[in-house]
Amino acid sequence: MAIILLLLLTSLTPFQAAAQTTPVCDNVKAVAATLPNQTSSSPVHFATVTYGQAPDVVYALAQCRGDILNDSTCANCVTNTFQLISNATPAGAQCYTVASYYADCILVYNTEDIFSAPLNTVGPTGDGGTPFERWNIKNVTDDVPLIAGLIHKLLGETVDKAASSTPRRFATGVVDSNTIFPKVYSLAQCTPDLSAGDCLACLNRLLGMINSTMAVRMGGQMGVIRCYFRYEANKFYGGEPMLSLGPQALNPTKPKRGMSKLWAIPIVLVPLAAAAFLATFLYARRLRKQRKGMVVRLEGSRHPDSEGEEHLVWQGKSSEFSMFDFEQLLEATQNFSEENKLGQGGFGAVYKGKLPDGLDIAVKRLASHSGQGFTEFRNEVQLIAKLQHSNLVRLLGCCSQEDEKILVYEYLPNKSLDFFIFDEKRRALLDWSKLVSIVEGIAHGLIYLHKHSRLRVIHRDLKPSNILLDNEMNPKISDFGLAKISTSNNNEGSITRRVVGTYGYMAPEYASEGIFSIKSDVFSFGVIMFEILSGMRNSGSKQFGDFINLLGYAWQLWEEGRWTDLVDATLDPKSHSEMMMRFFNIALLCVQENATDRPTMEDVIAMLSSNTTVLAEPMQPAYFNLRVGNEASSTVIDSCSINDMTISVAVGR
Repeated sequence: MAIILLLLLTSLTPFQAAAQTTPVCDNVKAVAATLPNQTSSSPVHFATVTYGQAPDVVYALAQCRGDILNDSTCANCVTNTFQLISNATPAGAQCYTVASYYADCILVYNTEDIFSAPLNTVGPTGDGGTPFERWNIKNVTDDVPLIAGLIHKLLGETVDKAASSTPRRFATGVVDSNTIFPKVYSLAQCTPDLSAGDCLACLNRLLGMINSTMAVRMGGQMGVIRCYFRYEANKFYGGEPMLSLGPQALNPTKPKRGMSKLWAIPIVLVPLAAAAFLATFLYARRLRKQRKGMVVRLEGSRHPDSEGEEHLVWQGKSSEFSMFDFEQLLEATQNFSEENKLGQGGFGAVYKGKLPDGLDIAVKRLASHSGQGFTEFRNEVQLIAKLQHSNLVRLLGCCSQEDEKILVYEYLPNKSLDFFIFDEKRRALLDWSKLVSIVEGIAHGLIYLHKHSRLRVIHRDLKPSNILLDNEMNPKISDFGLAKISTSNNNEGSITRRVVGTYGYMAPEYASEGIFSIKSDVFSFGVIMFEILSGMRNSGSKQFGDFINLLGYAWQLWEEGRWTDLVDATLDPKSHSEMMMRFFNIALLCVQENATDRPTMEDVIAMLSSNTTVLAEPMQPAYFNLRVGNEASSTVIDSCSINDMTISVAVGR
């Protein structure tokens, strides 16, 4: 579906589109009737609307420029933009993808979800992130190095100020070169629902796309849905500039009288480039020294769950792992601001951060009062820092200063698997082939942990919220705080006095007797397969027929030949019935009552990758007897039915 860009700064050739009566067009009309008032009545003149039912639902976003302070002016702008689109767009097209850039307001609407689109999306469906751009045809001719340098600095400072400005995420600026060249005015803005870090990243990406040709233009603008900037040699916004620069901001070396102005370019740019290179070199050198000289030793005191088991002490040196200063992470996360907070786990909060070299990171700050938090910290550093696989999240480093225990991971923008599979709208973004790819990726990550890594690792807390997704929706297993090292080369289990994990994903022998093995992870994997198929959580307040968990209900449907009743209808079971039936069968084999009856992850991959491999007939799964009305069983499960809660249960032995 093509994106229609209406450049409202140019003249439009209007023609009246034919009246449309489709459900989508009706929904667009309803949005057009309500969105202007919602936008103007918002304190930040920004509003989003979702209207209608799938597949005709319409997603819309409108924002008035930050200097448009009058409510009626804002409402009129959004109303007029809807009318311009109707007049200027071919019949029928105005009901679908529209992205309107940039006058006094921005309007975007589409039948696809624009709210979960990446920040670099240019229109509702995206086109690879190429932004809208418009440049003045005239170039700077006087004092080129001075003017170009000042404009670049002006834009950089305007972007920084916009990102840090609340609540509008908006800034304006001006620079006076004290030459015959006129003043230059700038503006930058993000949608106010972005965090300061996301706003800055969005705008900096646009600035980074300015090439040498664009850099000498007398005016220009670039934008995507969530952010844009503009500068001109005339004042194009209302109010006084929020920041002001002069030639002293750059302080270039003046060329001698009579010297060609072409010689001024290297005189100015070479020292600047050299300074930038030197700063980058010194930072990289410092980072390399940190990494190469790093020695991690985390023996600490014995904790209640140590059970006399082997706890490795890692004293290796690694160029892939860093010891961070607490001050570095304070700066990276903007003092662990709420705006940068990604989520809250059982052992602490996770924040988004950005290092000075531009690398995005996820920072887990463990609760200082949590004994388990220290154990998790030690486990992560000792285990995952030694593990390298494309389906495991990468631990970049850690910080251990006084009471602060912090883990630094690669940042994955698409959050976790549960964010998608349990949400009706986001789930629609994942088709059957992508879900199969995600399942296979998780399986490969587990095979590595169980068999191919230098350590034999049992995760013990595998669940959708601990499976992160990268830019291409590839899965990465995370959160190794509860993981255990197994010294056994067979599938026999080990015994623990303390059961830790999440109800709904715990194998029965582990939950009741504290016995864990690689087959414990296989059980959790099977539960995840059923949740992916159905879009429903295994445990919670929902009732599944005669059962209070998904596994018993799945077995009942399998026995009755009605297994498709469990599959989410959006996956179109009829088109993939053979593959889905195998998927269902494999999931049942993974959640068998007895650990010995479950396959290994190597077996699972073989079954998933071949349609000719004959599958075993599953037997009754675990927890089959947890029916509605079974008081003894339901009391245990219902008391801890929050799916994302990590729990510890003492098991008497």
